[in-house]
This record gives sequence, C-alpha cells and structure tokens, in this order.
Amino acid sequence: MPEISRVAFRVLGFPIYWYGLLIAVGLVLGALCATLREKRLNLKKDTAVDFLLLALPMAIVCARIYYVAFEWSSYADHPLSVFNLREGGLAIYGGVIGGVLAAILYSKRKNISFGTLADLCAPGLVLGQAIGRWGNFFNQEAYGVALNNPALTRFPLAVYIQTDGLWHAATFFYESAWCFAVFAALLILEKRRFMKRRGDLFAAYLFLYAAERVVVEGLRTDSLMLGGLRVSQLLSAALMLSVLLMVLLRERPRGKKALALFCAAACALAALVVCVHLATLSVQVVLAASVILLGATFYWAACETGGAAV
Repeated sequence: MPEISRVAFRVLGFPIYWYGLLIAVGLVLGALCATLREKRLNLKKDTAVDFLLLALPMAIVCARIYYVAFEWSSYADHPLSVFNLREGGLAIYGGVIGGVLAAILYSKRKNISFGTLADLCAPGLVLGQAIGRWGNFFNQEAYGVALNNPALTRFPLAVYIQTDGLWHAATFFYESAWCFAVFAALLILEKRRFMKRRGDLFAAYLFLYAAERVVVEGLRTDSLMLGGLRVSQLLSAALMLSVLLMVLLRERPRGKKALALFCAAACALAALVVCVHLATLSVQVVLAASVILLGATFYWAACETGGAAV
C-alpha cells in the first residue's frame, strides 16, 4: 500500500496538513451554503458570515475542550500540547455545542429566532462535517475494528492503517457518506415544505446525524470514553430521544396514537440501554439499527398527527 502523507503541501517550508485544509474547505463550503439560503429564510444579506465570525471561534474552542476533557490523560504530562491542533483532536459534538451557544447569543443580540438561525446553518453544517471527516483519513484516525475477511479489506469498506499494517472498518468514510446523504435529505425536505416550523430542519439534522453516530460509534476503536461507555454514543442517544420528546410534546397526539408513540419511545430507549452496554459488536449494531427504525417511525408518526405551521 502506498504511504499516506499527512502533509498536503508546503508554503515557504511550512507544512500545510490535509486535516486542517479539509476542515477549512468544509468551513468555506458550509458558509457558502448558508449564505445562499439567507433569502429563503427572509434574513438580511451577510447574516451567515456575521454569525460565523462569532460561531467559528466558539465552535473550535468547545470542540477542543470537549475532546481534551475526555482524553486528559493524554495531555496531563504535557499541558501545552492542548493548544497543538495540527495533531487533530477536535470533537464534532463539542463544535456543535459551541455553535448552538453562539446561535443563542447571536439570535438574542440580533433579535432573530433561534430556530430560523439554526435552520439557516443546518445543511451547511452537515456538509462541512462530510468534507472534514476526510481529514481523519490522512491523519489515520477515527477508524474502526480490524477486518480479517479478504472480501471486506478494500476501500471504501475498509481503510489500511500503516501503524499496525491492518485493514480496519472505514468509519470515517461511513460517516462522511451519511453526512452527504443527510445534506441532500435536508435540502429536499425543505424544498418540499415538509418542515412545518422554524427549527424543524435543525431538529431533523440532529436526529439524523445522531442516528448514524449511534451505530458507527460502536464500530470505532478510538471512542472517547466515560467509564466503560462511549460518550458520543450516549450523547447521540440523548439527542435522538430529546428530538422525539420535543415533537411529542409539541404536537400532543391523543388517544391510541399517543399510546403508540410512547410505546415506540420506550422500546427505543430500552433497546438503546442494552445496545450501549452489550460488548458483542454484532448485537450492538443490530440493536442500534432498531433504535433508528423505532425512532424514525416515532418521529414520522408524531409529525403526521398534525399541528399548525408557524
């Protein structure tokens, strides 16, 4: 296998790494996407760029804090390495948290609905994630379990890791492909006016991204851990259930539909608890897929119960 270089090119002898370059490309294209959608959401020109000036530094700082908090043992002996971002170490969920905090501050300052601002950014955000994940390929990180079946040891199902000379599940690619699909789905849902209220598009992004992360995180070997649990898997589960609960409380379905929705949510939660704790990978993936199916059914059924658009 040809050796994969982390360096894209050099400028005056200074190395430009693929990781940073791809994140920058994702950022630019995500910002462009948001800018092109300002008119659709009746927002002033340059709202996206203005918001990005606040959101970008907050997202980077929170993404780094999130990662370091769960990997402190790797930095305890060399605290200054916390500031070395060229080696990677930015957690997507931390970045999303930073972006949400920035959106809350910006929406209050500019008197813009948080839901509108979140909807503006959702497609561009997931597009940026889809592109940025390829930085993990060049950094040889965020890969999954080792694969021994010769039929599976080829890209894009697997990726060759030079440090151990083995083929591993290409989890970075799985997530990238899913994010591209979510990007397309969000634009289609918006165009067909499926989203009834401001904030629905962002909620759909959270649900769909979390659904993928519940499954793919179970395949990774470098997950951030909290005790014996995968942090991202737990957070993804919480996000999925939060979106489902939000829809249920907002639409307030009655009678048999309400009972069916509560049962679906309970089954999803029960399956999720078992999923997170089981060590058997194949069973974990099956149960995680069940969570996605039940959750998607719940979300769809709740939306179908009605509720006036706002």
